[in-house]
Amino acid sequence: MGKKPAVIIGGGPAGLTAAYELLRRTDIEPVVLEKDDILGGIARTVDYKGNRIDIGGHRFFSKSERVMQWWLDFMPVQALSSRGSGGVDHHPATQPQFSSGTIHPEAPDPDTTDEVMLLRSRKSRIYYLRKFFDYPITLSLRTVRNLGLIRMARIGLSYLRAHLFPIADEKNLEEFFINRFGRELYRTFFESYTEKVWGVPCREIEASWGSQRIKGLSISKAIAHAITKPFKKGGMAQKGTETSLIEQFLYPKFGPGQMWELCGRRIEELGGRILMRHEVEGVTVRDGRVTSVEARNLVTGEITSHPADYCFSTMPIRELIRALDAEVPSNVREVSEGLIYRDFLTVGLLVDGLKVSDDKQGKKLLSDNWIYIQEPEVQLGRLQIFNNWSPYLVADPHKVWLGLEYFCNENDELWNLSDEELIQLGADELHTIGIIDRGKVLDGTVLRMPKTYPAYFGTYGSFDMVKSYVDGIENLFLVGRNGMHRYNNQDHSMLTAMTAVDNILSGRSDKSNIWEVNTEEDYHEEK
Repeated sequence: MGKKPAVIIGGGPAGLTAAYELLRRTDIEPVVLEKDDILGGIARTVDYKGNRIDIGGHRFFSKSERVMQWWLDFMPVQALSSRGSGGVDHHPATQPQFSSGTIHPEAPDPDTTDEVMLLRSRKSRIYYLRKFFDYPITLSLRTVRNLGLIRMARIGLSYLRAHLFPIADEKNLEEFFINRFGRELYRTFFESYTEKVWGVPCREIEASWGSQRIKGLSISKAIAHAITKPFKKGGMAQKGTETSLIEQFLYPKFGPGQMWELCGRRIEELGGRILMRHEVEGVTVRDGRVTSVEARNLVTGEITSHPADYCFSTMPIRELIRALDAEVPSNVREVSEGLIYRDFLTVGLLVDGLKVSDDKQGKKLLSDNWIYIQEPEVQLGRLQIFNNWSPYLVADPHKVWLGLEYFCNENDELWNLSDEELIQLGADELHTIGIIDRGKVLDGTVLRMPKTYPAYFGTYGSFDMVKSYVDGIENLFLVGRNGMHRYNNQDHSMLTAMTAVDNILSGRSDKSNIWEVNTEEDYHEEK
């Protein structure tokens, strides 16, 4: 009797984790169907002339030891040595320690070994009023000086009012923010950026988005963190720390896609199959079970059918429901069709230096991983400095490799600009807000990523109808960010896949534990 087949739709973190876990722990044989020509989903790494782009920025940390161990089983960890670290220096003595003892000081030197993880410092700031603010916001002298006493007084009074008289029933994201930060701080640091991301006012977004991404973070926790920080031991033991306050993370030498390309090779070595440029067009359901998945080879046009004893889907739910060959209730289709996604552009700019620095003489590179651009007169939402994620992402360490992030809707005016127009827009906007001199731009490229962010508006309020229907298909497991229409990070996406495999092994039919990932206190996240 042959092995049972599993079809996995999508070769991102969730799909690849599911395939690897099935091969490692069961006798089930997976085939991964990926419609693109690169693995990793939005956690891919794109190489442009030796300069690598991390789409959205992927810090490798988790409050789940299971995920941390999974990553470390693929790549050992070592601090940077001779090449330099773009202003973020580490020494092997600062290596994190885990109870499992899997990080070893004798790990290979990343200058001579490719498959290693680097230990990095996390730094994110807000750029507003042409000044840098700590992120999360702290009550530092710099913050007071940047904002001025009058604005600080208004922020303090507003926060006190929100603390004493909170909105009883949070109906939208605006009320969620006001309850935790006060109306004045919300308008200063949250409103503009959040509306850039989603393209709609915060009052039109479900409060559950805040619950998903920010959860327990508040001014009081940020202050408590600042007070207790000097007394905490170093390392990566971060289970009790709000994610926005975590200060170290691991990072593959050549970006997050390196992890998923390595995972793909391991899957094939173990006997799994990965079919690139295969787009799913049909999912056949009979008697409450998926029986096969049909996919089109985007190179040859050939349609192939893949039998399925199990099916894992990471494709957008709207597309999955359209692909189902089954009697889908009309209300489920209606809700599915009303789900909204926000799309994403990255403009990579290679520049010969910045106009701003952390050094009074202007000689050192900014030490940020990314910078939230709060300036309302530009469309730019966030700026990555790839040198600070890993110096190996940059072909020439003497140059600065930037990622300018724009949030848009597929086929809107911004999306449809040519690459040349977007590169010019990015250079002009960074020049306008004083980050670079546009004459210092040496080269550029553009990446477009559709359906990067599942939105918490549209018909999302009725999403439970879709969830209940799909969960009723016995051998179909929704995992990952788009697969669940949930704003998961890669560790959460991996955990949903791991949990689904756990359920198969234990014979559990109830899928509620998959949906519970990233709803508990241990999985707080903000980005």
